[in-house]
Amino acid sequence: MYKALFFDLSGVLYDGTQAIPGAVEAIAQAQASDLEIRFVTNTSRKTCAQIYHDLTQLGFKIHLRQIYTAPAAVKALVKQRQWRPYCLLHQNIRSEFSDIDQSQPNAVLIADAEEGFCYRALDFAFQLCQSGAPLIGIGRNRYFKLGGQLHLDAGPFIQAIEYAAATEAIIVGKPSVEFFAQVVASTAAPAEETLMVGDDVFGDVEGALNAGLQACLVKTGKYQPGDEHLVDKPFRCVDSVVEAVDIALSGQN
Repeated sequence: MYKALFFDLSGVLYDGTQAIPGAVEAIAQAQASDLEIRFVTNTSRKTCAQIYHDLTQLGFKIHLRQIYTAPAAVKALVKQRQWRPYCLLHQNIRSEFSDIDQSQPNAVLIADAEEGFCYRALDFAFQLCQSGAPLIGIGRNRYFKLGGQLHLDAGPFIQAIEYAAATEAIIVGKPSVEFFAQVVASTAAPAEETLMVGDDVFGDVEGALNAGLQACLVKTGKYQPGDEHLVDKPFRCVDSVVEAVDIALSGQN
C-alpha cells in the first residue's frame, strides 16, 4: 500500500501554460484520498509563491505547504553553513536570496541562470572553486522542456565547473538522496511506501529509487521514447499522471 504520493510539476501536471489532460481531476482525487501529497520540483525559475499561484490558476487545488523546491532547500543549507555564495541564479528567484550575504564569496551556487551562463560568470565560478570554495548545485537536470522544445538545464554547467576545478558539487534537489529524504521526512510515510511520479527518468525516477522510494515515469513532458530502458531498477511507466494516480489509489506495488 502507498501512504504518500510525490509529483514533479512541469511535464507531469502541466506542459507550458496548459494542464496535462486529466491532471487537474487526478490531483483532486489524490488530495481527497488518505495519501500524503507533496509537489517536488527542481525548478529554479519560480518562487514557491509563484508556483502556487500558477498551479491554482490552472485549476489545481493544492496547499502551499505541500510544495518542496530545491531553491528553498539550498537557501536553508547556505544559511546553516554560513556560506557567502557567488550566485548564478535565474532573475525570477534572485529576490529569494537577497537576505543572504554574498559579499566576498566563499562558495558557488549554480541554478538555472539562463542568460547568466556567460564565460565571465562561469570563469569566476571556476576560479572560486579552483581555490577551494564549495560548489552547490540546484539539481543536476540535463535539460528541461519549455515551449515545446528541450533546453539546457543547470546540470551541464555544474558538471563543467566540476571538471575544470576538479571538485564535486553538493547537489541539493533531485536526484539527491538527501533531498528526497527531506521531503519524505515531512510525511508520516516510510520511503518504501512512497511513490514519486515524474517525467525525468534520471532526476525523478532514478533519484527516487536510489533514495528508497518507488517511482513512476510518465510519457509526457521531457519524456523521450526509450527512457524507460535507461534505468536498471524496476519502476512503472505510464501514459500520464492520470494512470499514475490510479496506480497509487489502488495501492498496487
